[in-house]
Amino acid sequence: MTLQQLQYIVAVADTGQFSKAARACHVTQPTLTMMVRKLEEELGVTLFQRKARPALPTTEGAEIIDQARVVLREAGQLKDLVKELRTGTTGTIRIGIIPTLAPYLLPLFLTTYADAHPEARLTIDERRTSRILEGLRKGEIDMGILAGPIDDDDLESITLFREPFLAFLPTGHPLLKQKRLQRKDLRKAPLWVLSEGHCLRDQVLHICEKPSSAGHDNILYSTGSIETLKRMVSSGSGLTLVPELSVNAEERNVRRFDAPEPAREVVLVVRRPFVRRKALASLAAAIRRAVPKRLLSAASEVVPVEGDI
Repeated sequence: MTLQQLQYIVAVADTGQFSKAARACHVTQPTLTMMVRKLEEELGVTLFQRKARPALPTTEGAEIIDQARVVLREAGQLKDLVKELRTGTTGTIRIGIIPTLAPYLLPLFLTTYADAHPEARLTIDERRTSRILEGLRKGEIDMGILAGPIDDDDLESITLFREPFLAFLPTGHPLLKQKRLQRKDLRKAPLWVLSEGHCLRDQVLHICEKPSSAGHDNILYSTGSIETLKRMVSSGSGLTLVPELSVNAEERNVRRFDAPEPAREVVLVVRRPFVRRKALASLAAAIRRAVPKRLLSAASEVVPVEGDI
């Protein structure tokens, strides 16, 4: 059994065709097919349903391919670790980040980090939480930046900061007369929320307990954009809750909650064991330096909101 053979079976599983897998691996199809058959003979297991289109793994084959992904990932980490020990943070770092964080957090640290680590190649992929966790388990990405907590023994989670939620209100709303809000003030409020599958939606509903399209029973609206929700509110319809980093200084129609403020815990997640500790530490430090200090110092003064992620 060789790493090359494991690469071949993963490629077949990913592409669904032996011909496409051969092109992806830069070998001829007969060569790839022969190597896959040799692996099957060595293991005594049929890995793929040959008559299926696309080529589907057998039940046993699926489990072996999942483990092959782990082996390939660990082998790749070994090479990256050697480079890192010699030269510091280097090599490709594949990062998944949730869409409700990406447009507000990435501009704060990404360029500075890239300039400070010219030998590192960052690949950024916006994904929902479930796809980030899946990508970590499959070895598709190296790190995930998302809202925690993450309850999984196979994953290591590092808290970066805690980000309070603020109420975003339309002009003239009675709650704007208050300096601070309480959760009960929004209990029956008409809310705009993100579409299902976003952990931010679950966290907001945990605070307000009122799923709605701003009270309009004849509207069924799904969006993954915080900015779209803010524009809906600015048009005078309903209200929404937004994470602090999404609010700019020009936006006056926001109100904080009484302490302890509801907040989301932003975490950096990797699959155990993760050997590239310098890369992990440098990225965590860069993010912490970039965010407003109040998000770090207020960590003990806010109440993390746990959504169904």
